[in-house]
Parts: sequence; structure tokens; C-alpha cells
Amino acid sequence: MKNKLMVLSLLLLINIGAFAQKEEIKEAQSLYSKGKIQESLTILKKIEYLIVNAPDEVKSDFYFTKGNVYKELATKNIDAVTNFALASSAYQDILLYENDSRNYKYAFKANLALKEMKSTLIDGAYGDYKAGKFKESAGKSYEVYLIDKKDTLNLLNAAAASLAGKDFINGIKYYDELRKINYTGKGIIYYATNKKTKAEEVFISKSARESNVQAGFYEKPRNVSPPSKKEEVLVSLAFCYMERSDYANACKYYESDLQINPNCMDCYINLAYVKMQLRKELVNQMDLLGNSAKEMKEYDKLNAQKNEIVKSAIPYLKKALTIEPQNTDVKKSLLGVYRTLDMTNEYNALKNSM
Repeated sequence: MKNKLMVLSLLLLINIGAFAQKEEIKEAQSLYSKGKIQESLTILKKIEYLIVNAPDEVKSDFYFTKGNVYKELATKNIDAVTNFALASSAYQDILLYENDSRNYKYAFKANLALKEMKSTLIDGAYGDYKAGKFKESAGKSYEVYLIDKKDTLNLLNAAAASLAGKDFINGIKYYDELRKINYTGKGIIYYATNKKTKAEEVFISKSARESNVQAGFYEKPRNVSPPSKKEEVLVSLAFCYMERSDYANACKYYESDLQINPNCMDCYINLAYVKMQLRKELVNQMDLLGNSAKEMKEYDKLNAQKNEIVKSAIPYLKKALTIEPQNTDVKKSLLGVYRTLDMTNEYNALKNSM
């Protein structure tokens, strides 16, 4: 009997708790509808820790209100990227809980909100990029990618914006993610010419273009298959590592790209540059050594390593010259290497050919 009373008491407490949460969510919804966003958010934060054990219906009410509140903050450009991310997470939680319970109260509205957010973020990312706000542009593009991971172009846009803004840490993050998903950017671009403006325009799909052509607004449809972006991803990833002075990874990805394109000029030039940077590191170590017998021995060891590293740059520069025989900068770099290694015959032969 005592156990039954305990179970009954527990059930009563759960029901009372759920009722209290419902009332607080209603209050948060009411404040939101009146435009009192921060007050609504305060209530939601206060009860959030209780929601994990709440009934599915209460969870749906909570996460829909939470999504709306954060979406409103983001739309007002208040910490837009963070708040869009929080809104997106809340709407996706609705889909998760309602799919499990098969009680679709907000799923349709949540999907619409996610689509609207995606469109807003894409426009915002484009506007930020044009205005030179590369970090903001990258953040918005990446958030769009998290909303819809099938739309991988947004991940590429995030990476490109980070590179443009010299944010090499996030550049590495985004380009490495592109590498891991084996991004190629392959697809078909649908073009047609606007009869009125005579300008060629891009359509989001073949059917969208066909309907406009059939309606008589467009003509001269054509398809374009863009080249693979795999090389761009690897070269950009290597460049980001190089700018972060992570020469081991820079070499790794430049070499990886040469497996795809053996005539990658940037790869050969930058691999030679990386070797020169590694040489500098050894020279700095050598400069710190004293004149003791032990230190002189260490000096000779480092000097031999330095010469081997410099020598390893020669094949890259020579290959670059086979691709562009008249490239003066490459010739000057190779002359510098020959001079460093006292390769007089090679130096004179190259100098006389210029």
C-alpha cells in the first residue's frame, strides 16, 4: 500500500510539473506575440532543464516557441549567426520529437521556418561578402549548410569567405570538411536567355527553366557542367595550413593535389616556398648555438639537414619551369637555391639562359 501511495504521489508531481511547464510556455508564447522577445526568452531559459523529462506535446510547444524567439532575434540582426543556429536546432528538435511520437503539431511550420531561415541566411551571406564582411558571410553560409547538409555549395561558400577574410583557422575547418565529404561540385547549371533583357540567366532547376521557356519568356537554353572543385579544395586547404606555418600539412595537401593535377603550378611554387621556410627554421636554430664542441657538432648536423631541405626544392622549381619556361620569378628562386648550395655550374647555366 505504501509503495502504491509513493507511485501515486510521484505521478501527481509529474502531472503538476507538466502543468506548470505548460503555463510558463503559454506565458512565453504570449510575451513573444506581444513583441517582448527577451522576456519570453528569460522564461524559456528558466524551464529548459525540465523539458527533457516533459511529455512530447510539452516538448513540441517549448521548442517551437524557442525556435520562434531565436529566429526573431536573428532576423533583427542580433548576433544573427548564433541565434539562427539556436533557432535551427530548436526547429530540428521539433521534427525529431514529433517524428518519434507521430503527433505532428508543429512539424510543417518548423519546416517552413527552416526554409525561410535558409533563404534569409543565403541572402545575408551574399550581402556580407559583397560588403567585405567575410567572417559574417562565412558564418551564415556555414549555418545554411548545417540546416541542409545536402546543399554543399554553402560549405564551399563558407570556406571561400574565410579564405578571403584571411581567417585560416575556419578556412582549414571548412575546406577539410569539404575534403572529407569528397566535394567535387559536379552538377549541371541550367542557363537560358531572357528575351526582354537579352541577358543569360541561371535557373535553379531544369523544370524551372523549361516552364519559363515554354511560357515564351526565355530562349536558347543550354546546360553547363562545371569542372571538379576537388583540386581547388586541396590547394586552398594547403594554402591555409601554409599561412598558419603548419608546413607538414601544407606539403601533404599540395602533394595530394599533384596526384590530381601534375601540372599544378601553384603547388610546385608553394612546395618550394615551404622548403625555404623549413630552411629558415633550421637557420634560426643554428644561430642560437654556441661554440662548444657539442654545439658545433649539433651545428654541423643542422647544416646538413638544411642543405638537404634546400636541395629538395630543386625538383619542384624545375618542374615549374617545364610548365612555364619563361617564368622569371621561378628562375630567380632556382638561382637563389643554386647559390645557397654553391652549385656554380648550374647557377651559371641558368643565368646565361635568361
